[in-house]
Amino acid sequence: MKTQDCIFFQLSRASRAGARFWQQKVAPYGVTSAQALVLLSLSEKDQVKSRHIGEQTELDSATLAGLLDRLASSGLVERRPNPDDRRAILVCLTEQGEKIAGRIQAIVEIENQAFLSALTPEEGLILKSLLKKLG
Repeated sequence: MKTQDCIFFQLSRASRAGARFWQQKVAPYGVTSAQALVLLSLSEKDQVKSRHIGEQTELDSATLAGLLDRLASSGLVERRPNPDDRRAILVCLTEQGEKIAGRIQAIVEIENQAFLSALTPEEGLILKSLLKKLG
């Protein structure tokens, strides 16, 4: 079998293309592609434990801790004590973080369509369905 015919090669290639595309789209907002995913997760549900963000983004705790540190240093998120559990910390969007997350949220669907523009709408839906099934 040729390397080009290997499904793992094709998935890796498509993943890298998607990551580069997304990074270019979120770079103007001063965040990395991974940071943008964290902000999107928080825009869906704010004031959550980091574990919730990890589950939503499928990032491991060490990676997520570094991302949250950098987002906090940038003034986009803050950590607050959990009023329901003194041992727990909640991750919250700041006012600036809400603005950036909102801007990113506004471009997600447009950029999804732009990335999938080589496919018909039906092919795009099939691809999304198949990727969810494989994931």
